[in-house]
Amino acid sequence: MQFIDQVKVYVKAGDGGRGCISFRREKYVPKGGPNGGDGGRGGHIIFKAVSNLNTLLDLKYQQQYRAERGEHGMGKDMHGKNGKDLTIPVPPGTLIKDADTGEILSDLTIEGQEFFAAKAGRGGLGNAHFKTATRQAPMFAQPGEPGEEKNLVLELKLLADVGLIGLPNAGKSTLISALSAARPKVADYPFTTLIPVLGVVKHEDFRSFVIADIPGLIEGAHKGAGLGFQFLRHVERTSILLHLVDISEMAEGDPVENFEKINKELELYSPELMKKPLSVNISY
Repeated sequence: MQFIDQVKVYVKAGDGGRGCISFRREKYVPKGGPNGGDGGRGGHIIFKAVSNLNTLLDLKYQQQYRAERGEHGMGKDMHGKNGKDLTIPVPPGTLIKDADTGEILSDLTIEGQEFFAAKAGRGGLGNAHFKTATRQAPMFAQPGEPGEEKNLVLELKLLADVGLIGLPNAGKSTLISALSAARPKVADYPFTTLIPVLGVVKHEDFRSFVIADIPGLIEGAHKGAGLGFQFLRHVERTSILLHLVDISEMAEGDPVENFEKINKELELYSPELMKKPLSVNISY
């Protein structure tokens, strides 16, 4: 499955239905009054965190979402049907931002958490609401209100307890495959992992934790070099960082300098990352 962790989408909540202009017309009822019903409200746009997703792939291929509009009001005081809400599932760890202002609107980190991204338009009142002692035959009703529409940016930041960091070919994929059931590509020639890999590590007393292999960190990653800038956001969610340093004969450069380079990239990206607990593992 293709890993997608950032998408831009357009959402439009449903418009409210129009109120109805209608009058009672029955045999043997010479003075029928107004009986126009109200319009129904439109449907809301809702994002919901669900645990069986781990990528924003579906949203990449469908980038416009529109909820149902409310039905118009009808005669005989019949109200229009409300529009159906549109619920969009996203992985836990999804950050929702306003694409125009950059404002963070919601951070869905818990299974089942919901965010009403676009509120539906209210249905208009029918003319039955506007009858008074001096205005017994109102010839007007309210139009339905338009539903909200927004351009949103969704960013996925993986939820993991431990983040594996280090230069490419430091042995992160080998370590995560040894500790968990994750099976990233491992080979005896140099290459770099192209997507983050999550693995569940089972510990004693039936406890477990999630470990993430964060790929593509090289010097200049905070400026967009390599794949690091694309995946540095995933480091922000982790509780502890595990830094792998390769001291084997195949390693390029000085191990101490390599260690300091990666730490510098983390600090330049976000000084808050340097406040996380850090453990160093030597591979050879």
